[in-house]
Amino acid sequence: MDLNALRREFTSQGISREQMNENPFTQFEQWIQQASDADLTLPNAMSLATSNEDEVSIRTVLLKTFDNKGFVFFTNYNSKKSQQIKQNPKVALLFPWLDLERQVKISGTVEKISTLESIKYFSSRPKDSQLGAWASSQSSSISSRQALLMQFESMKNKFKQGEVPLPDFWGGYRVVPQRIEFWQGRENRLHDRFVYIKQGEDWVIERLAP
Repeated sequence: MDLNALRREFTSQGISREQMNENPFTQFEQWIQQASDADLTLPNAMSLATSNEDEVSIRTVLLKTFDNKGFVFFTNYNSKKSQQIKQNPKVALLFPWLDLERQVKISGTVEKISTLESIKYFSSRPKDSQLGAWASSQSSSISSRQALLMQFESMKNKFKQGEVPLPDFWGGYRVVPQRIEFWQGRENRLHDRFVYIKQGEDWVIERLAP
């Protein structure tokens, strides 16, 4: 396969400094709304990079909420990503909205959200998804898919009456950003890049070379 033949010229109109909102979260809200309006597949899907002293890992997770405090996702607190976060709370996020010739890159630190916030989100999930959280010991080795399905059926039987409670090993993390970069593809690979950098309580905006 000739990967060099996979070329595409970026033809978007581009973005200027005057178009960028002073608040990066407002700017992000505008872009993710436009991604949703464009019917992109899972516009809230984001790559999450974590690391420890031995390795760097990356995977796709779903953004579930955001505000001026940061970007929230949910996971098993015993998973590999969580173990790496315990050792190194510095992480990075990437939203690859390539059909719009856009990317958003975020770097910052992670903190757990409150149990109350996790309960609120967990209770909104479909019951089978709630049971799946109980059934999966995320990132651990399992003997077969059948073993996983048997564990799922066991949890279904255990919680067949009433509501499914929040597992004590499951909940949300908030990525508190220090840098948020908005990337817009342009012709001749002369892309537009604007980065918001946190300085104290304020955000400073800079244009970056492509």
